[in-house]
Amino acid sequence: MPEKTLKEKKIEKDDKASPVRSERYFEAVGRRKTAIARVRIYGRKGGLLVNEKDYQKYFPAARFQQMILAPLEKTKLVAKIDVTAKVFGGGINSQAEAVRHGLSRALVLFDSNLKSVIKSFGYLRRDPRMVERKKFGLKKARRAPQWAKR
Repeated sequence: MPEKTLKEKKIEKDDKASPVRSERYFEAVGRRKTAIARVRIYGRKGGLLVNEKDYQKYFPAARFQQMILAPLEKTKLVAKIDVTAKVFGGGINSQAEAVRHGLSRALVLFDSNLKSVIKSFGYLRRDPRMVERKKFGLKKARRAPQWAKR
């Protein structure tokens, strides 16, 4: 049997790619510092996946799990919808806040009546705080070199 060419191997690999969901979904982007999350909401009931892992495994700390579930709990939709999120950049805290922001935006697209509820908790507002850049002549953004009189 002859060896498969590189092109044939690539085609074979593409055939085994993950199945594309043809379901209807609502997608939104959430950001915090340098973290960016793309969140999709599906109409069926299911779980919450972050980067193709269960959110409890991806965010092991309880406070991050509560942060992500907050918009769903406030709107009483925890067991009614399926959520998937792709998140990258930033640290674990920023990623959790980015997922919360994206999930809140997607919920408003899902049902515009939820906007007033979600907005009252401040989940629709992007947190504008970023790390300040380092300035020349200083050790950090604002920390000046130590000064000695003598």
